[in-house]
Amino acid sequence: MLEDINNWLEQYPFLNENLKFLGVILLALLVYYIVKKIIIQSIKAFAKRTRTDIDDILFNEKLLKRIALIAPLIVIYQFVYLLPGSEGWLKLILDSLIVFQILLILGAFITALNNVSERSEKFKDYPVKGYLQVVKIILYILGGIVIAGILTRQEPWALITGLGAMTAVILLIFRDTILSFVASVQISSYDLIKKGDWIEVPKYGADGDVIDIALHTVKIQNWDKTITVIPTYKLIEESFKNWRGMQMTGGRRIKRAIYIDITSIKLCTEEMLNRYERFNLIKDYIKNKREEIKKYNESLDADLSEIINGRRLTNIGTFRAYLKAYLRRREDVHNNLTFIVRYLEAGPTGLPIEIYLFANTTQWVPYEDIQAEIFDHIFAVVNQFDLKIFQHPTSNDVKSLKQL
Repeated sequence: MLEDINNWLEQYPFLNENLKFLGVILLALLVYYIVKKIIIQSIKAFAKRTRTDIDDILFNEKLLKRIALIAPLIVIYQFVYLLPGSEGWLKLILDSLIVFQILLILGAFITALNNVSERSEKFKDYPVKGYLQVVKIILYILGGIVIAGILTRQEPWALITGLGAMTAVILLIFRDTILSFVASVQISSYDLIKKGDWIEVPKYGADGDVIDIALHTVKIQNWDKTITVIPTYKLIEESFKNWRGMQMTGGRRIKRAIYIDITSIKLCTEEMLNRYERFNLIKDYIKNKREEIKKYNESLDADLSEIINGRRLTNIGTFRAYLKAYLRRREDVHNNLTFIVRYLEAGPTGLPIEIYLFANTTQWVPYEDIQAEIFDHIFAVVNQFDLKIFQHPTSNDVKSLKQL
């Protein structure tokens, strides 16, 4: 019976060849089903049973699907001789498809490696993604050359040699990629940026956390939750500020001045010192200073009937001592970092007293609360030292003058 059917089909070569090739297609589909539903599912089930998550990431759904697609291509390739008239060009197409599918598999595997590196504590601070993207680009370029060689029936090396004449064009086309790769190497070598760093790039309006470092771009989530994307090589060309040092130190700087009206600065009278001595924070300071100044003035035999004679405390100096005592007492001030209460150069806006110290937190909201509490207190107590804060005249001041 089968021999009769075969003899009958041989009388119709076109029908004979196509029916046989249809059988090959059905066989390829069967092989694909077996690989996908049995072999691939077995690999996935085995990966899920292991304790580590690395194999789950490496043997992901996309990678396994692409592996499954190679099996039917190989089956079809083995039976292309059943179509003698089309065998030549079919082999070229199948060879190209197999190479292309292998490229996709390798690309998916590289992506999986990147996902593994992002979860690893060892590699999370390095721009692994950028390096893997470079590998992927090189792989795709070489794969494209191989596919072109297959389709044109030329040796790949001959095509690579021919690319020498197109070097200038390639450099132009891949200029950003080359610059970004060099920038990625510099960023990694000098440890300029890591994922999670807070950076400021004023030229691009970026101020926030680095959430992704890729080959071509660095993605920054700003504090207003917008996203700024900056070309990687631009970070090497332009200036930027990285706040990582502050975060690692554990303290954030407070650097702000209050402006004292110079006309309110005066030498302290005994009545003023008696009043200041009731302030708990500087009680000992006033007492010790009084003793020190008394001994000094006695050694000079100064005439103290005039306030200008001899050595005396000033209200602004006493106020500065109070500020130092007050700030030292606060538990939210970092005492192991720079701590200064100093005068700056006097100007048209009065005498600046600058508070230069570090809060013991790097978190934005607590930092602002600490800073606000400090200056709330300073503005409230400054008049207790017979001092005035300088400010420009307001409309109310003008009205008061008119009433006079």
